[in-house]
Formats: sequence, C-alpha cells, structure tokens
Amino acid sequence: MLHVVVTPRATRLRRGHAVSEYDRQGYLVLPGVLPPALLDAALAETTAICRGQRGDVDGVTPAADGADDDAVLRRYLCVQFPHKISPLMLDIARRSAVVALTEVIGPNVKLMQSMLFIKSAGKPGQAWHQDEAHIPTRDRSLAAAWIALDDATVHNGCLWVIPGSHRAGVLYPEREQHDPRFDCTREAHGYAYREQDAVPIELPAGAALIFDGHLLHRSLPNTASHGGRRALVNDYMSAESLLPWFPPGEDDTMGTLDHRDVHLVAGVDPYAHKGTADLMRPHVRPDGDGGCVRQARGVVSPNLTDQSSSSRFLD
Repeated sequence: MLHVVVTPRATRLRRGHAVSEYDRQGYLVLPGVLPPALLDAALAETTAICRGQRGDVDGVTPAADGADDDAVLRRYLCVQFPHKISPLMLDIARRSAVVALTEVIGPNVKLMQSMLFIKSAGKPGQAWHQDEAHIPTRDRSLAAAWIALDDATVHNGCLWVIPGSHRAGVLYPEREQHDPRFDCTREAHGYAYREQDAVPIELPAGAALIFDGHLLHRSLPNTASHGGRRALVNDYMSAESLLPWFPPGEDDTMGTLDHRDVHLVAGVDPYAHKGTADLMRPHVRPDGDGGCVRQARGVVSPNLTDQSSSSRFLD
C-alpha cells in the first residue's frame, strides 16, 4: 500500500477543527446541516422535480395529476443539476455546510454540480470511484457535500468509503463493470486497498458527509423492503482553481481551459471578469435497467442532454 502523502495547495488553506480529521480520513460528518423545516421542503421539492413541476429535465416524464408520488419517485435513480431548475436546491447548495467547506477548501469556494438521488427500493448503487477522476481541479480542492434527505443506512444503500485513500493523491485507472449491484458508473481499480478497509457512513436525515475528491467511495443497492434513500449531493472546489472539465475547443489551450458554469458560494472569484455560462442541462442519470450505453472515451460536449453523458457526473 502506498504511504506517500502529497500535500495539495488546498490543504495549506485549511483551518480549524476540520484539518486533522479531514486530512487523515478524507471526510467529515456534519450533523443537522438541514433543520427540520428545510429538510421537509427539500423532500417536497424532490417530488416536485420528479413530477416535472420545476421545469424541463431530460428523461423526466411529467406526472399526471392523480399519479402516486411514490410511484413517480420510483421511476428515477438520480437527477443531475437540480439547482438549475430549483431555487430551493440552489439556495441549499449556496448556504448549507459552507463554513465547513471553507475550512477544508479555503476561503473562496465555487459550486459546479448538484445531484439529486432518489434511489428507491431495488435501485442500484455505484461502483468504487473517485470524483477527481471526473471533475478535475488544478489544486486537488474538489470536495462533495452529500446531504441525507432520508436516513441513510446500510440497508437502503448509504455511502461506503475507504478512509485515507485520498492521501497519496493518486487517481486510479477505471474500467467498465457489469456488476448488477451497480449503475453504469465505471469502476476504479488497481489500488492496494481491500474490501475490509471500507466503512459504511450511515447518516440521519439532515446530516451531511463532506469528502475529498480523491477519496475512494461507493454505494450498494437499496435492499430495504420499501422507501427511498434520497440525498442531495453538491460538488465544490476552490475559486482560485481553473476547471478543465471538458476537452478544449479549437480556440482553447489546455493550460487555460476553464468551465464557467459555476456559482460562487464563499469569498471572491479571481476569474469573475470572465463571467459565467449556462451550459449544463438537468437530466436523469441512467440506472442500468435494460443495459448501459457504453460511449467512447472521447470528446463530450458540455451542453449534451444525452443521458449517456452522465458517466462524467458521479457520486
């Protein structure tokens, strides 16, 4: 097992109680991030999004007025970029856990992605992966805030992590996988960790898990007899870092490539003079039911609404 520890710039900006635990384990658990009233509002908003009441989401079929809410929610595993159509989801992303995020990322923080997991009974999990393999920062500052909207348990498919697997700063290779427990996410491999090194992160509704973009993590299927494991996941990074999320165009250079569909949530944006863009489109992530679309590992346009493009957006 690797014992080399690489210190990224983001580590040097950390402060407060979070430093030792986050640097050692690669994650922090924050209780009570969403108070009860806001949690109830987020659950209602999840249903409204899945019913098609908040605007167009590629892959969402608007529900009939009399359709049962639970039946509607069971249609979907995950909606990508809900903050694009829901002011409430954007407000949660801008406000929830921001103090902890500035402690582990630095004073200037921007958001680039949100994901709304529904994960009803019987829905699959995701294979082992690292978020920085799909959302590359220049300073290893990527951090996710995984907010439980339901109690997240081993039975309904909570996250599992390998503590400390972020410390070497290595991004492991990925390959296609055909495990029926998982959706279409490619799996990381080639690391020395064992299955018994993994620990489940069970969370009560309203709590959050903050974790490093290099941390190996996965989830297993929801094997509960009923109910969902709803969660809102927001991805953040330092505002000082460029975001080369997609391959360069004809007039771009790799060194200055910067995806600007972002929201500043803390501090200042040194690249504010560039403005921001509206590129990403809300869409449903395929859950593998009926097979996965295996696309070539080539150029992917950032404004694609084809569901197969969601292999870039993980958690």
